[in-house]
Amino acid sequence: MKQVISILAFSLATLSAAAGEAPAAGASPRAAQPGKNTDVRVMLAGKLPGAKPEDVHPTPVSGLYEISLGGSTGYITVDGKYIVIGELYEIASKTNITEERRTALRTKELAGIKDLDAIVFAPTGPTKYSVDVFTDVDCPYCRKLHSEMAEYNKLGVRVRYLAYPRSGPGTASWAKMEAIWCSKDRQQAMTRAKQGEVVPQSKCATPVSGQYELGTRLGVNGTPAIITADGDYIGGYMPPAKLVEHLEELKQAALANKAAVKAVAE
Repeated sequence: MKQVISILAFSLATLSAAAGEAPAAGASPRAAQPGKNTDVRVMLAGKLPGAKPEDVHPTPVSGLYEISLGGSTGYITVDGKYIVIGELYEIASKTNITEERRTALRTKELAGIKDLDAIVFAPTGPTKYSVDVFTDVDCPYCRKLHSEMAEYNKLGVRVRYLAYPRSGPGTASWAKMEAIWCSKDRQQAMTRAKQGEVVPQSKCATPVSGQYELGTRLGVNGTPAIITADGDYIGGYMPPAKLVEHLEELKQAALANKAAVKAVAE
């Protein structure tokens, strides 16, 4: 939350200082035409430190654009004068538009990760649920989750680990994660590390940095961070049976939401 406030508060100050440069609301006919609004996106991204045009997206609300920064989401007016921090809902269908965008982004980004770059613990029988877990070997609840891996797998949960050493680059945790990814048997190395054993260091090209940056973009702010196949974010450890129950609830909620949206459209 502090990260969200600090990023967007600084952006708001920047917007206020630059307000005189912005065009009047509705001045650009491209504003309401997704796919033809490059000028608007460039202008709005230019108002926010670190933002790029691809971070700016149209919303269903005329004159309002979504802006994503460092895993945080805000809404900026087309004239570049105002920014709103919060969730955007569609009243009729009770749909959280903001979360829909987040889940779509998570799903798209994680689909681009190859299993060869992750560490997968899969059920021996049918897989009922698949989750991606951003993990840190020194995180107590990450260790607790891993100690129950056999039970998750027994219940049909496929766990795909991605690296997220919370302490950041150049730290002991980061070095441990790289050692795991450089091991010939990554599964065994992950288990040993989470039991407190030392995994021998070796040099190789690893995806640790890329996965850490990805987690930051997706809003990971703690570990374990569990993300479902549909892009739902579960922040923190859940016991095996509780996780399966929650995954089923999310699945049913998604089906109900699709039905509601379809009903409104008709």
